[in-house]
Amino acid sequence: MMNPADRLVYMANQIARNFGALHQRRASEAVADHIRMYWDPRMRGQIDALLDEDGSQLSEVARSAIEMLRHGAPAHQTGGTTFNAVDEAGRSDAG
Repeated sequence: MMNPADRLVYMANQIARNFGALHQRRASEAVADHIRMYWDPRMRGQIDALLDEDGSQLSEVARSAIEMLRHGAPAHQTGGTTFNAVDEAGRSDAG
């Protein structure tokens, strides 16, 4: 069983792998956005503290994303969550 710190590192690296097809800067921005939007503030604090302690287990993209969060959140990255007006089509993949 993973300890909580190892679990957070695993999760951050997994998110980074999911954005691996993007240029490194865009991937880091997307990871930072995901962490900002979906992680509990306590989780964000713990992963930030891990960066200070060592951070060597974090991928380069994940490490860069956490550093970005320290300096303010990047712009929202996920266009799939921009919903259409009532009579509008074409923006959301949610149906």
